[in-house]
Amino acid sequence: MSGQLKEVRNRIKSIQSGQQITKAMKMVSAAKLRRAQDAIMLMRPYAVKLQEMLQNIVSNSEGNIDTPLAAQREVEKVLVVVITSDRGLCGAFNSNLIKTAKRVIREKYNEQFEQGKVDILPIGKKGYDHFVQNGYKVNDKFWQLFANLNFDHVKEAAAVAMQGFIDGTYDAVEIVYSEFKNAATQVFVAEQFLPIAKVENSDKGGLKADFIFEPEKDTLIAELMPKILNTQFFKAVLDSHASEHGARMTAMDKATENASEILRSLKISYNRARQAAITTELTEIVSGAAALAG
Repeated sequence: MSGQLKEVRNRIKSIQSGQQITKAMKMVSAAKLRRAQDAIMLMRPYAVKLQEMLQNIVSNSEGNIDTPLAAQREVEKVLVVVITSDRGLCGAFNSNLIKTAKRVIREKYNEQFEQGKVDILPIGKKGYDHFVQNGYKVNDKFWQLFANLNFDHVKEAAAVAMQGFIDGTYDAVEIVYSEFKNAATQVFVAEQFLPIAKVENSDKGGLKADFIFEPEKDTLIAELMPKILNTQFFKAVLDSHASEHGARMTAMDKATENASEILRSLKISYNRARQAAITTELTEIVSGAAALAG
């Protein structure tokens, strides 16, 4: 009986230690989430407006716009940018991103994948490790980007995608990331990064370009397009970064709650075993005293 009590005590101590770790990780993730959330919330309105403006110009150009970044051509080779995290312990965050990327490849680019013409550009260690281990063609230049996250480093990754499209190395570029909603909600999305997508005008006042260009339209657009695309790429990275911390905070909170439930159950078991041991000892004492008295 004493051995059973000792085993339960050891389990209780072990779970209490784990609970302290999950509580600390939850607090750290909450602090990081606040900074990451502030960054994406400040960035998102600006990025969304720029994207609308870019699609407006491209959609209403009527063929008189000359930019290689909007060139529509037959898709033979594809680059898929997958933005995961560097660390785990964030629930199904990374696995859902990887599943989304694989679904996009399977549904949109299966023929190119079968021919070995789909490259992966992972950002984040988890995505990098998975795609390398599973035999995908991987660009390994930017998977450590989160170690020093800033606009200049993200711009370098975006430049690789844009230059590859301009050179004809890739005919399409997709970005797979997690759009941040709140700490408990992430939306896993895949967006076409290149070529720049056109939006169809509607008969009820859809998109209509209404810009005065100074200097020439082609000159201005050639200068603006890469900058706007860099901003879109940076927004996707910030979205995934905030989503990661939200997912980890939620996972650690749930782990802490689960530990509390297990501790409650173990303490009940421990008290029952302890009471049973005390009862047994009292019974033995009473029996021994009765034997001596007889």
